[in-house]
Amino acid sequence: MAALEEGFTLTAVPLGSGPDGPLGVEQSDKTDQFLVTDSGRTVILYKVSDQKPLGSWSVKQGQIITCPAVCNFQTGEYIVVHDNKVLRIWNNEDVNLDKVFKATLSAEVYRIHSIQGTEPLVLFKEGAIRGLEALLAEPQQKIETVISDEEVIKWTKFFMVFRHPVLIFITEKHGNYFAYVQKFNSRILSKYTLLLGQEEKSAAQSFSASVYRKFISLMSLSSDGCVYETLIPIHPGDPEKNQRVVRSLLLKSVVSGSARSGVALTILDQDHVAVLGPPLSASKECLSIWNTKFQTLQASKELPQGTSGQLWYHGENLFMLHGKFLTVIPYKCEVSSLAGALGKLKHSQDPDIHAMTHFVNWETSQGYGLGSQNSEQSKRILRRRKIEASVQPEVPPSTQLLAAVQKDSEKHIEVELRKFLAVKRTPDFHTIIGDVVIGLLGRCKAEPSFYPRNCLMQLIQTRVLSYSLCPGLMEFALEKTDVQILQLCLQQFPDIPESVTCACLKIFLSIGDDSLQETDINMESVSDYTAIIQDGEIEEQTEILQNGFNPEEDNCENCAQELTEKPQAAAEESTSCPVTGKRAALLENATMTLPGIHPPTLNQIMDWICLLLDANFTVVVMLPEAKRLLLSLYKFVKSQISICSELNKIEVSFRELQKLNQEKTNRELYSIEVLELF
Repeated sequence: MAALEEGFTLTAVPLGSGPDGPLGVEQSDKTDQFLVTDSGRTVILYKVSDQKPLGSWSVKQGQIITCPAVCNFQTGEYIVVHDNKVLRIWNNEDVNLDKVFKATLSAEVYRIHSIQGTEPLVLFKEGAIRGLEALLAEPQQKIETVISDEEVIKWTKFFMVFRHPVLIFITEKHGNYFAYVQKFNSRILSKYTLLLGQEEKSAAQSFSASVYRKFISLMSLSSDGCVYETLIPIHPGDPEKNQRVVRSLLLKSVVSGSARSGVALTILDQDHVAVLGPPLSASKECLSIWNTKFQTLQASKELPQGTSGQLWYHGENLFMLHGKFLTVIPYKCEVSSLAGALGKLKHSQDPDIHAMTHFVNWETSQGYGLGSQNSEQSKRILRRRKIEASVQPEVPPSTQLLAAVQKDSEKHIEVELRKFLAVKRTPDFHTIIGDVVIGLLGRCKAEPSFYPRNCLMQLIQTRVLSYSLCPGLMEFALEKTDVQILQLCLQQFPDIPESVTCACLKIFLSIGDDSLQETDINMESVSDYTAIIQDGEIEEQTEILQNGFNPEEDNCENCAQELTEKPQAAAEESTSCPVTGKRAALLENATMTLPGIHPPTLNQIMDWICLLLDANFTVVVMLPEAKRLLLSLYKFVKSQISICSELNKIEVSFRELQKLNQEKTNRELYSIEVLELF
């Protein structure tokens, strides 16, 4: 069941002067605040709950805003483009857009996209895409042409798929439509030709898209008044080839086929869509909610003053232009069920909510295009749904695991995790593992006593996680000073930031030996070093010479014993490592699995660092301010060379003394000798 509530006017004055209404309504960094861009020169920040503006900014006379303003959720700043190429960035404290940050780009911008969890993206009219930071670093960089000649972008959307940003845009050329899908985790741009279905004979007027399992569900409202669906795979078989996908009929006659303008479509959830347009040729325009699963009209609201054919959806609010005023209409959608679709759910309804349910006669209905020609297909659909409803499928282990993470005990979660890891891996295995980790970390923050350490270690050892997939994992382990989990992450995550690596190093160096002794650390990386040290300690002790005298060669055992007591102690002190074995295991053999086809080796990295140091030293040497420093260094090095030269001479003399001393084989316990050096 779905319902449309009473709407209210958001703007107090007519919005803009353009024929197509506002350019866009975009979410701000506050849940209840939205950026409204009119088709002229102004951007207004509104707070919906108070129905009042919080700020307004305009470009100067003669300039025109050419794409909707958006919010950069990473910085809280606002971004807009005017005159196709001029980009402006400002915040709430700024008053005049003419005095804020400005960047003139080398190509015309079609749209700026911004959503939570990633940086804004800029889509150019020629189909190229750039991240905002890379674009601001070089605004005049060359922008390549992606789409063909006479191909025009008609619609675009930006969303997250498996926590990775994906942008889709639709183009049109000579009545043919194409879909481009850009995945930014792999930098793959896939192109699809949208083929007409058997029933479709008209052009698309509005598009909307959502993610459904392994596909992007692309819906289009065509000029024949019907809604069509196209399933575009997220992981294409051959991304470099122009692939073809067919549009299939989803809803028939949702708006009048004679309506050439003023129609729009947006997806609300998996089973509901909102449609804007006249249901009949002679009727007024309406806003309606349809159930796509059961093909029923759930709610409808007449708009007597007409609309511009624009519809925006944010949260539980629908935004549209009613007459010349921007109107907000809240809505509600319940979980889709047959009883709800037929309006037979028992629940209380607010008298202020205007809702209706249209019952489709599957045999004879002509008004909504579901007549006798589709009766056999409709019967098959109903029979299939009855069979699916009667047979309750077994809940998969992944679903059981995700449900257990939210509420069950640590022991029960471990049991469900073992069940899940025991089954055959599916293509979305890494995604499920990431969801489980994020769920566990979220519960750990909500419940301080909850810490499923064993589960986290098992999840890390699946070798499908990375830092970018679950950045909160290492941060949480740093808070808990859990060196074992940190060691596993460092060994298996290829994309750990330098700041996190430094934080791990600080903990490894500062943690006490007593704490490390009680911790189970993987010692495999230092097993060879430990054996070498243990085998070499005795050999080094026996080779210690004290002032050129080896006590083992002396005939007096008592004297030798007295002389070797202190040297052996000194030997133990000199050969013992200040870092324990477990601490060494945490510090050695860092992962060098770097991204790319040919990652650099450790030696190459060290050579590059040395080259940078040499280059910087050369720059310092050439500075006039460094002359006094260089003279001091020169004098110091010269004195050190002189000292080393004298020491070398003395070393030669001591070697001669040692030789003479070794030649005296018949010396007593005590003797006085005079040696002459020439």
